[in-house]
Amino acid sequence: MTGVKGVIFDMDGVIIDSEPIHVKLEKEIIEEAGGDYAKLKPEDFMGTTDVQMWSTIKEQFGLKLSVEELINICRERFIQTIPQIPLVDNVLDFMAALRNNGYKLGLASSNNERAVETVRNQFGLDQYIEVFVNGEAVSKGKPDPEIFLTAAKLLGLQPEDCLVIEDSRNGVLAAKAAGMRCIGFQNKNSGRQDLSKADLIVTSFKNLTIEDIKNLLNEPL
Repeated sequence: MTGVKGVIFDMDGVIIDSEPIHVKLEKEIIEEAGGDYAKLKPEDFMGTTDVQMWSTIKEQFGLKLSVEELINICRERFIQTIPQIPLVDNVLDFMAALRNNGYKLGLASSNNERAVETVRNQFGLDQYIEVFVNGEAVSKGKPDPEIFLTAAKLLGLQPEDCLVIEDSRNGVLAAKAAGMRCIGFQNKNSGRQDLSKADLIVTSFKNLTIEDIKNLLNEPL
């Protein structure tokens, strides 16, 4: 490996298997507020920020609650459920292997700061990841590349030296717009996400090797 390179992980659906909880909570809140969840495509919102998602939903259904109120209700309920959310199988073993091979690791999640910090502490992610970027730290959410460019800068790396692991269409588009290579992680709980723009698609961290990472980082963009 020429120099130290970086791998940037999305959080929801890649590190923690949380998408079913997100869908359940969003359905509850939208219906409590008077909206019709059945008219939404939840996969369209995966990877976007809270403000983007709830602004769209409020406008679509004319909800009386403010965007801020909707966000706060959802955040509180999500944080309460984090202890019940499992890690994605083999993700920590894979992170450990990356660290042992000299890769710098980052996390770039559209989720809010409090949720990211709660997950960070719950699962001891500091052992593996040195840079954590949340959706509140950037002005534009995925598919805009800002969050990945921010993570690369904090890792001290150029975008072309980074690889992103993402489970959503918006995330894959953001990674490619950042000038990074991208692995699409096909999580069955993340809905029918179009990951076709990714450089490689996998269904399990068991199927992903350090050699795969080396090969992708050495391929021309």
